[in-house]
Amino acid sequence: MTSILSEETRLRDEIAEVGKSLFDRCFTFGSTGNISARLSTGEMLMTPTNASMGALDPGRLSKFTAEGVHVSGDKPTKEAFLHQCMYCARESSGAVVHLHSTHAVAVSILDGLDPNDVLPPLTAYYVMRVGRLPMAPYYPPGDAALAEAVRERAEHSHAVLLANHGPVVAGKTLKEAQYAMEELEETAKLFLMLRGERLRLLTSAQVDALRST
Repeated sequence: MTSILSEETRLRDEIAEVGKSLFDRCFTFGSTGNISARLSTGEMLMTPTNASMGALDPGRLSKFTAEGVHVSGDKPTKEAFLHQCMYCARESSGAVVHLHSTHAVAVSILDGLDPNDVLPPLTAYYVMRVGRLPMAPYYPPGDAALAEAVRERAEHSHAVLLANHGPVVAGKTLKEAQYAMEELEETAKLFLMLRGERLRLLTSAQVDALRST
């Protein structure tokens, strides 16, 4: 019992630390976005509704059973299903980060991009940390239909971009999910800066070599 409690305490503190780091560096703003982590029991901890990531109270995080039932903590976010469907599709994942980060949202609004892989392979670290970025169609926030759209895409990619909304990223650990999310946002920024320019993308062979490492 003690080991489970210590794991939960550690994850609660880590969620608050990651949230503050993202908020302080303007990856999120206001009360937008949410973070979750999964305990070894299958239970989930998640940032609650209307909570600023810059001022999270570890003791007030929403807690869910492995089946997704809210059992304690503050009122859960209506986007909790995004996290639940990511865990369902990616059983090895231990954390999920969802943001409304400016540049990734801007990319999600652009027309004419490949919905199967929105961002091109601009850098090695994007390929290694994010890889492929499919786009899920637009649904209103909290719409249950979005869960199925995300789940389908998450089966083949640990990062999904929600049209006119923002990215959601899963990782084995909270740090892994955080770093992948930050890499995605910075690559989206590069992509927007380079619009209209001739690009020297990584080749298919270079991408394959990176994915095999």
